Amino acid sequence: MKTTLGTRSRALVMMLAVCVSGMGVMQSAQATVISAEAVAQVSAAATPTAAHTRALAALERDDVAQALAQRGVDLDQAKARVLALTDAEALDLANRIDSAPAGGDILGTIVFLFVLLLVTDILGFTKVFPFTRAIR
Repeated sequence: MKTTLGTRSRALVMMLAVCVSGMGVMQSAQATVISAEAVAQVSAAATPTAAHTRALAALERDDVAQALAQRGVDLDQAKARVLALTDAEALDLANRIDSAPAGGDILGTIVFLFVLLLVTDILGFTKVFPFTRAIR
């Protein structure tokens, strides 16, 4: 009976030794101070820029929404894609929309949006058109 108790106590000691040795492997968390500029950059990235807002305003127009619907583009997905554009891409899109002749060449803008949506579908970033296959 003494050997059974000794075996149990050895097993208990070995288990405790393994648990205690594992405590040294745990990593500690470190906290640092975040500057106000870093907070401003993160909050600015979360909100749409003026270029994004101008491009979204163009999508809100009835004639643009109807033209996109005729081509099978969902307006909500188009808005989500405009919000997903980088600042430079959104600025380029907004400038193209602003430089388009009033009431004359809206078709060029719509074609640009269609091509932009098509390319993002082919690259696999989104899935708007059912006839595309992602290259990823």
